[in-house]
Amino acid sequence: MNLIWATRGRRWGFRFLRDGGHADPLPVYERAFADAGDDEAVCVRAGDAIALRFPDPEGRRDDAGRVIPHEFVILDPPGDIATVAEGIRVVWPLVSDVYARVWDES
Repeated sequence: MNLIWATRGRRWGFRFLRDGGHADPLPVYERAFADAGDDEAVCVRAGDAIALRFPDPEGRRDDAGRVIPHEFVILDPPGDIATVAEGIRVVWPLVSDVYARVWDES
């Protein structure tokens, strides 16, 4: 699955952990989330992509105590993602091990 993934860690601010094959994923990310609003959990169709946001499923927080959001732009979405719950079910297993290794880095 082709993803752009932005999140933050325990001690580091937002950064892209996957770029979806884009040298600069920011414009694609911004377009996808333009109409997504500020809700903690979001799953919206954005053209040919899906903008998906949800709080860390493991309940991790940063050093300031803030919930860590994970924001994905799914560039080639499968047909089985229409809700946040479906997005978590499909996407989180693809990235959870990577995040477990990096979230506590400085």
